[in-house]
Amino acid sequence: MAQVLGIIGGGQLGMMLAEAASDIDQIDKVIVLDPTPGCPAAQVGADQIVGNFNDADAIRKLASKSDIITYEIESGDSDTLESLTDVVEINPSPSTLRIIQDKLSQKQFLREHNLPVPDFVGISSNDDIKKGAERFGYPVLLKARTGGYDGRGNRVIHRPEDIDDALEGLAGPPLMLEKFVPYIMEISVIVARNTAGDIAAYPAVENIHHTNILRQTISPARISSRLAEKAGQIAMETIRVLQGAGVFGIEMFLLQDNTILINEIAPRVHNSGHHTLESCKTSQFRQHLLAILGQKLEDTTPQNLAIMYNILGPEDYTGPYLPPLVSHHSAVLKMYGKHVSKPLRKLGHLNLIAKHEQGMDDLLTVLDTIKEDTNIRHG
Repeated sequence: MAQVLGIIGGGQLGMMLAEAASDIDQIDKVIVLDPTPGCPAAQVGADQIVGNFNDADAIRKLASKSDIITYEIESGDSDTLESLTDVVEINPSPSTLRIIQDKLSQKQFLREHNLPVPDFVGISSNDDIKKGAERFGYPVLLKARTGGYDGRGNRVIHRPEDIDDALEGLAGPPLMLEKFVPYIMEISVIVARNTAGDIAAYPAVENIHHTNILRQTISPARISSRLAEKAGQIAMETIRVLQGAGVFGIEMFLLQDNTILINEIAPRVHNSGHHTLESCKTSQFRQHLLAILGQKLEDTTPQNLAIMYNILGPEDYTGPYLPPLVSHHSAVLKMYGKHVSKPLRKLGHLNLIAKHEQGMDDLLTVLDTIKEDTNIRHG
């Protein structure tokens, strides 16, 4: 029987989930909850409830119209969602969402399950920061426990004199302190589990950031097969201890000594998995829907080499944005329908695809050429 899919969030991830849902017979309709009228998901046919992600009444309204609820953003009210689990199926589990929403709880949960994370400590005062920094050694990372994304909510403290400014910059939410990790590469693994407990992971990818925002993903990561396998094993061990079905993005740090540490978990489809739209037989968006619907997970083997390049709003500009004209045969451009650009706002992405025998260096050269020929190098 066809079902109605509810999604908390109607941005670009909700948009691509809605597009994937159109090819799944089990889904009859998609409804999104999003505060922006005419959000990207609504532009591709999803019905929309206009409301904040954590608006309890709006969430209940979404539940009343849906057979199953998932999310494209971690900002949903986990308590309200938990209260609705007898009314509507919700995946991933609201209890998992609650753990992940608080970065301190997330790290504590991972440590309790013997999963590798950087050293960390909860803090409540200036003295706690000083004690933590003495324990870990400078620099240290001060983090907002809730609400931060794309590098927002983080401050690096290089010396005791930086503490007051860091606290002032993060005034408001509860905080935690984390040992600064001198990683040589950030990698991530997109992994899915369906309602039957079956797990499938995509190979590890390499992420390159610009001012703390993901700019570029290289698939597969330029690491040894042994390290790629190790990252995949960590991701699968992580998803085994979390409740609920769906796709998860597991962000990790690779250190000089080949240690791999978990940075953060996203209980949803992830920016670093956008390449799967063109590089794999089954995209992360289709896989997520199959997982929460209890269907068999599909092949995650990459068919091609890929580079995903985020199109970000120029750093000094707010206003209408003219999409780039990209015509290279290996490139697929995806714009998100955001009518107004903001500095470093994610406006779209470009996927570059090549056969394995062509080599990643050639594909990186193609990207450089496209960047020079268009305006996507801005931002």
